[in-house]
Amino acid sequence: MNPHSTQANLQGIRQACRIAATVLHRMVEATAVGVTTYDLDQLAKRELAAMGASSACFNYNPRGSLNPYPAYTCISVNEAVVHGIPSLHKVLKEGDVVSLDVVVDFEGCIGDNATTVVLGKVPSAVKKLVDSTREALNLAIACARDGNRVGDISHAVESYLRKQGLGIVRDFVGHGVGASMHEEPQIPNFGRARTGPRLKAGMTLAIEPMVTLGSHKIEFLPDGWTAVTRDRKPAAHFEHTVLVTEGEPEILTIPEI
Repeated sequence: MNPHSTQANLQGIRQACRIAATVLHRMVEATAVGVTTYDLDQLAKRELAAMGASSACFNYNPRGSLNPYPAYTCISVNEAVVHGIPSLHKVLKEGDVVSLDVVVDFEGCIGDNATTVVLGKVPSAVKKLVDSTREALNLAIACARDGNRVGDISHAVESYLRKQGLGIVRDFVGHGVGASMHEEPQIPNFGRARTGPRLKAGMTLAIEPMVTLGSHKIEFLPDGWTAVTRDRKPAAHFEHTVLVTEGEPEILTIPEI
């Protein structure tokens, strides 16, 4: 269960997370009306190379299909929840909700983080969606403590977001992270407190609420990767890689700026 975040390679995980966060920060700075999602993806490619890291997303192919992931980051706009493929044809415009997801491989260690930004003025309901998803992540991280259980994280997210009247995506979950992108334990954004695997100091967890303005139900576009809300209402996605310690949880995905 997420056995790879030992002291022997925690330094590598820390560096991978710093790189992932720094690349994400620079993408956020470049996200603007008139920019294409391809432009942002290529920026990330250059930044990763300059820092001696690589994208853990590029050519990712967990199912062994003929359709490996073709880009360096995931950029999901408006109704796209996760795994949006950057494109020269996707020009960002006023009012867009843009989720940016960066997963880094640095010397065999993984760093994973995501954020959602809005361009210009958006309806108050959309602002609430984004702000509430960010707050749900904060509440979840506070539960990532030695001796707690996965269900404590899940319940923190679900109980808060249900009070906000928002949809909680059930098809994708958070997860352990370290030597590979997806490790145990799985961390749903819904569930009962005091259930599930016990958290232990030294575990590194990618905690990531994925939230919708309407129904939680999703479907895939023909590209086989982009997950969109079935009702085509906007979604938001925030994520940090967090280290479980014997004291306060430690966010590892902090940029070097």
